[in-house]
Amino acid sequence: MKIKRSERLVDMTYYLLQHPHALIPLTFFSTKYKAAKSSISEDLGIIKRTFSAQGIGLLETMPGATGGVRYVPKVKDREALEYIQQLCTQLSDSNRLLPGGYVYLSDLLGNPDVLREVGRIIASQYFDKDVDAVMTVATKGVPIAQAVAMCLNVPFVIVRRDSKVTEGSTVSINYASGSSQRVEKMELSRRSLKRGSRVVVVDDFMKGGGTVNGMKSLIEEFESELVGVTVFAQSNFHGKRPIEHTHSLLMVEDVDVDDKTIQVKPGTLFDDLLEKQKISE
Repeated sequence: MKIKRSERLVDMTYYLLQHPHALIPLTFFSTKYKAAKSSISEDLGIIKRTFSAQGIGLLETMPGATGGVRYVPKVKDREALEYIQQLCTQLSDSNRLLPGGYVYLSDLLGNPDVLREVGRIIASQYFDKDVDAVMTVATKGVPIAQAVAMCLNVPFVIVRRDSKVTEGSTVSINYASGSSQRVEKMELSRRSLKRGSRVVVVDDFMKGGGTVNGMKSLIEEFESELVGVTVFAQSNFHGKRPIEHTHSLLMVEDVDVDDKTIQVKPGTLFDDLLEKQKISE
């Protein structure tokens, strides 16, 4: 039974949102809704303009017999910056200060609205990088990795620090953990990552960068390529990190335990945009 055009538009939009980065032939929609390809093309044109105007993402059309349409989640730079600035205000609350100078993040990293936006912002960096997998270590970075993987429509893999019988055979490496340079171990199931994969690493917090560097070494053990590194937040580390060209959404610039103050600003991902804003002002 044919459905009304308004209903078709809603259903098509929902399907596209649920299948990011998947190439969907026009014949799929044409058969599903019993509509001519010309009508489907007009509908997709409406959806494409709406997605662009509302900052939802891109709708790419591929011509030819094997072509179709693909939805790419993408956040505009200024919209991403505005959202991160709101998070900076929340994180600067002195009530988030924990003993030892740590900053409480768990409520944000457990909030589905925050994870949804953070996932879109991080995934927007890699929408055209042909990513095969998203990697994180078994900490609070897991929900972030899952959110990014959903936007990129690729698997996410979890690196562990101890063996799990359910993981089967594993590849393990030793790495120097952060500024303490304490040697630790991390491992990944041999079945988790295909050889030759292009991998994005995400994590919740980065200090010296030792854990991220360990994941880089693990990726190399799988004869795969590190495409990029993006963390939710990083500290203002005084020293040289083992991996350069990493990005962060938030920068914890200063923590004063005595005064109970936290200074948080947008992370390195927004350096170029903030610099352009200064010049324009």
